[in-house]
Formats: sequence, C-alpha cells, structure tokens
Amino acid sequence: MNVILTGSIAYDYLMRFPGRFSEHLLGDQLHQVSLSFLVEDMTKHWGGVAANIAYTMALLGMRPRLMGTVGRDFGDYRAWLESVGVDTSTVRQIDDVFTASFFANTDLDNNQIASFYSGAMAYARDYRLKDALDTDPDLVIISPNDPQAMLNLAAECRERGLKFIYDPSQQVPRLNGDELLQSMEGAYAMIVNGYEAEIISKKTGKSIDALCDELEILVITHGGKGSTIYHQGEQISIPVFPPKEIKDPTGGGDAYRAGLIRGIAAGWPLKLAGQCGALCATYALEHVGTQNHRFTIEEFVARFRTQFDDEGLLSSLLEMDSVTTAQR
Repeated sequence: MNVILTGSIAYDYLMRFPGRFSEHLLGDQLHQVSLSFLVEDMTKHWGGVAANIAYTMALLGMRPRLMGTVGRDFGDYRAWLESVGVDTSTVRQIDDVFTASFFANTDLDNNQIASFYSGAMAYARDYRLKDALDTDPDLVIISPNDPQAMLNLAAECRERGLKFIYDPSQQVPRLNGDELLQSMEGAYAMIVNGYEAEIISKKTGKSIDALCDELEILVITHGGKGSTIYHQGEQISIPVFPPKEIKDPTGGGDAYRAGLIRGIAAGWPLKLAGQCGALCATYALEHVGTQNHRFTIEEFVARFRTQFDDEGLLSSLLEMDSVTTAQR
C-alpha cells in the first residue's frame, strides 16, 4: 500500500525531573503558575510525530513516504531516516529556519510537561499533496502539524477523494470545535488518546457515540490501560503488551499508530492491527527517545506470539522480509 505520512518532523529534547509535578502544583494557585524544575539529565533525539510513525512502519517492512517541512539543520536526520527505510523525497527543506523542536520534561510518575517550537513546520501550510506527489496515494495520514496545514490537507483529501486517517493529538488544544469537525469530516479513521477524546467531545458538542457514528473507525488510546477501537457499533478492547521495563513514555503513542496503520495497510482484522500497535508501543516505552527501539521482523513476530494469537497472519511479514533479504 502506498502510504504518505504528513505531519511534524522535529528534534526531541528529553529531560527527567527527579520528583513529582503534582507536589508543586497548588490547586488554589493554578491561575498564576510560575514554576521551574531542575532536571538531572537531557538527551537529544530524532522526533516529530510523522517521522516517528514512519520510523516504526519502516521497521515493520514498509517504505512509507514522509511529507513535511524541515529546516537547514535536517541533513543528518534525513540520512538517518533513509538508512532505516523511510522515503524522504517528499520532505521540503526551508533553509531560512531551523527544524521544529520538542522539549519534554518527565517526572517520576511518567507525567510530562512539554513545549513545542514550530520552526520550519510553520511553512507546512503552503505545502500540498499535489505539490509533493505525482500519483494519488492509497492512504494519507494527517498527524500533528501546523494547524492550518492540517485543515488544508484534510480539505485536499476530501476534494480528491483520498482515503485519510485524522490524528490531531497534540494539536487538539490549538483547534476549535468547528476546525476539528471540519477536519474529521470524511476521514476513514481518527486516532486520539482518552484525554484528547474528551476535549474533542467538549469542543464539538458531540459525545463519543456521536463521533463513532461519523467515523468508520475511532481509536482511543488509554496509556497503561490499553486502547479501544470503535468500528461499526463494535467496541474492540486492546490490552497493553507487557513491557520489560518503562524507560520513557515519549513516542509510545506514535509507535502504536505505526503498528495499527501497518495492520490496516495489510488488511488485517482491526483487533490484530491494534495488538501490533500495542507491541510497537511497548518497544518504544522500553527505550529513551522515539526512534531508538529496534527489532527485526522475526523478533517482532516471535515476541508478539508470546502474548497474542495472530492466527498465522503475521507470517506474511516474515515472507515479505525473506523476499526483501533475498533481493539485497
């Protein structure tokens, strides 16, 4: 399947606070918060939602195309993505600015306080699918990006009759109810976490049941409680794949999306697609950074089968991998 991933491409600066944010947030003083947290360490990683999803999809044997805008400091990052199998030919470089950056501070309970510098991402509003592609893709993923770019891409997909998945996640606070409704109109699926789902429901005035009626597929992730896939009146509960340890929560949701989309692209049952997403999320949680987890297809399938029953469907990944290896 020809999949194009649109959205943020960024550098991640990840910090660890050796305490709990909740101990420093006073309920009666939230209207005038002024806090500074002394962190013990900081690491820099490749990041950005679209790039993170593309990375894990490449580990699963696909060659997704990545579409977004980056700055003059993207050279090493481009080489990294190409080395793992991501097609960056549709990434547009803007030499006047730096690539977007994400700054996340995580406490002992794995709660996060984060900020995002848009940088070159602000130019994404002027970059359309028609500018990047010669042929229509089979599936477009609209992940967090410049807000106007997300609106433009959803409108373009509707105008051209392109199948798309809407994944607003971190941009939900920036989008109003009308913009959210407008963007999800005509979407094949929408993926959000539980908190974002509640915010969308509040902003649009639509209950979760009402949102399900307007989407073929609605996926809501619940962190350590797994995820739920709503499809044509059915509710599919996906448990968490047990991690060996959790080193950092950043990127778990992006990896989940990669596994889910890989399953959708393969035409697998949604339950299996969700379970693949759960295992991908666990691989990410076991590492610091969003693109530091690695696995071979054989390792992925073997580990998957220790917890879930794929009824042999994942063997297709092994067969594809064997063909690819033989061609090299």
